[in-house]
Amino acid sequence: MSKAINDSAFRLNLHELPRRAGEMREYRLDISLKERIGTPLIGIDKGELVKLELRAEAVDDGILITGTMSSLLRGECGRCLAEIETAINQNFQELYFYENRKPEDEESDFFVMDSDVADLEIATRDAVILALPINPLCRPDCRGLCSICGEKWENLPNDHSHETTDPRWSGLAGWKG
Repeated sequence: MSKAINDSAFRLNLHELPRRAGEMREYRLDISLKERIGTPLIGIDKGELVKLELRAEAVDDGILITGTMSSLLRGECGRCLAEIETAINQNFQELYFYENRKPEDEESDFFVMDSDVADLEIATRDAVILALPINPLCRPDCRGLCSICGEKWENLPNDHSHETTDPRWSGLAGWKG
């Protein structure tokens, strides 16, 4: 496995990979993020290390890149707002067309090589976004927060409750029959 030489964080120079179908090379990139990837609730923070292990295979129309990205996710539990820190490992596969082989369809999004360079940023971002949990939890049995006082249910006694009156009945509060 060789270390990729790149002039920009996500740009992978594939000059050493012959343009003959069936040729293959492996690469490893360690990238420190310049900006956060994710949602407001959970993501990979700016400055965090993203590791890409890649296999680039020459095919007739371009380079097929198969890879695994791994990093550390940080965020908040969607129920109790506790801090979450968990590993992310996501596979992805994208075809990067040679400039002279790109499809004529202008309305579709294709990855196209810039000379011998493949920009992996969008593919990596897509892999991260697809791997993010929709509702991240600190643990599967998280009970969340009390909707009245906002305390964590796990810190409250089992008999915790609040006396609430439906505001629609407040006009009758002083009436006695």
